[in-house]
Amino acid sequence: MTDTLPRVTYSNIGADFSPLHAFLDREIPAFQAGMSGKTWATPFATGPVAAVASPIDPALDLGRFPVSTEADVKAAIASARKGAAVWNKASLDERLAFAARWRAALDEAKYRLGIAALFEVGKSRIEAIGEADEAVDMLDYYPGELKANAGYRREMIEMVPGETAVSVQRPYGVFAVVAPFNFPVALSVGMLCGALLTGNAVVYKPSPECQLTGLLLAETLRKAGLPEGVFNIVLGGAAVGEALTTDPGIDGVVFTGSHKTGMSIFRHMATRPWMRPVIAEMGGKNPAYVTKHADIERAAAGVARSAYGLQGQKCSACSVVYVDNAVKERFVEAFRAFVAKLQVGDPRDGATFMGPLYNDAAAARFIAAMAEARAGGRVLLGGERIADLPGNYFAPALVEMDGPSRLTREELFMPFLVLRGVDGLEAALAEGNDVSYGLSAGIFSQDQGEISHFLAHAEAGVLYANRASGATTGAWPGGQPFCGWKGTGVGGKGGLGTWYLPQFMHEQSHTIMTV
Repeated sequence: MTDTLPRVTYSNIGADFSPLHAFLDREIPAFQAGMSGKTWATPFATGPVAAVASPIDPALDLGRFPVSTEADVKAAIASARKGAAVWNKASLDERLAFAARWRAALDEAKYRLGIAALFEVGKSRIEAIGEADEAVDMLDYYPGELKANAGYRREMIEMVPGETAVSVQRPYGVFAVVAPFNFPVALSVGMLCGALLTGNAVVYKPSPECQLTGLLLAETLRKAGLPEGVFNIVLGGAAVGEALTTDPGIDGVVFTGSHKTGMSIFRHMATRPWMRPVIAEMGGKNPAYVTKHADIERAAAGVARSAYGLQGQKCSACSVVYVDNAVKERFVEAFRAFVAKLQVGDPRDGATFMGPLYNDAAAARFIAAMAEARAGGRVLLGGERIADLPGNYFAPALVEMDGPSRLTREELFMPFLVLRGVDGLEAALAEGNDVSYGLSAGIFSQDQGEISHFLAHAEAGVLYANRASGATTGAWPGGQPFCGWKGTGVGGKGGLGTWYLPQFMHEQSHTIMTV
């Protein structure tokens, strides 16, 4: 029975996952056999069909998927507008009932969804199943917030006798939901929750290489029983995304991806007759700080897990570590020892911690970053291609740079960590804050004064202290609101927290005088 298997929460790294691995030993080959060579179809994707290969092995066929034409996108938006005419008026109880049905469908499908992410992204088993568990928990947390806040309805003050006033939140109408490749289950479900639970209809576009996961998610929504037209899916790459997010039939966009693409959506919205909401998370350059008062073994484990989990392809991945020069040599020694125990290989293997880079473009960026590090700094660990594996597999890299550079400021999205030796936390924070992003940051120190200083001065929305499970990663619904500052996000409210859902609604006040 799957309900007896251990859950994965990113934080419970010490749990006994052997029953889960025994289950996956059977399920992964069965899933692979079922998907190989399959041709998928969906109403709003009638264009050419193309085969998609897994990053695990270019010879591994994930199936054949059609592309949405411009006419398909228009038709999906028209369908959503018809669905919105019904769902925009749905009561709080109706939306909560839908959420309960969707949660049940997601829970039933979560292992298939996790395994699909393993094949499509190259995630390790634990990362992939953890993502699916996170998605199910979202359907506990967000409906709970919606119910606890009575749909965000508030009674207002009575200005004169006989006059009542209330603040209500109303859906915008139709949201475009544009998902990234790296968390095709959890990030898709989170954004869909935001739109659907608040009464909006959606047109959803998964990442072009994660269409299998997107279509499996669509099946869970079909089982959950939304009114016709409320959920619609289109397939394709950047051209389809641009057609979707720029269409005048869209009332808002929720997007996770690159800063460049996110800002292009904002610029387009600024040309419209009035601004529509854009809820965007646009990457990160996430530092960790190891002070001279740190537990060095804990710091090495936490930094390595955040730097190299999912091959560093997380917006919250630790990509720079500032280490006090007084403990730098000890940290490097402990870090090397920890990383030596991490297995790089095929994610179908239960012992694998780190799989392949996502595609050839990611591999090229990694190779270029290594060349840049060799020219301007020192390679302390890794960076070489693993030649006996069929995909883009590389040993995780640790490099040391003597000063700030592109490698310490730009998002790289790869298993590439820059070490900077510093004299004191103050200097480290000044440099770590001097970037365009502001998603997450972490500190390792046993000095409470240093921790308090970090919490008060780190310019990021998600802060961690002394977290061995991940220096800068591991947010969970209801546990760590995931809010990007500066160039990472907008609106100052993040996912996984109490203020996420209201962003998908606009306020309306109702004042009524009794006559």
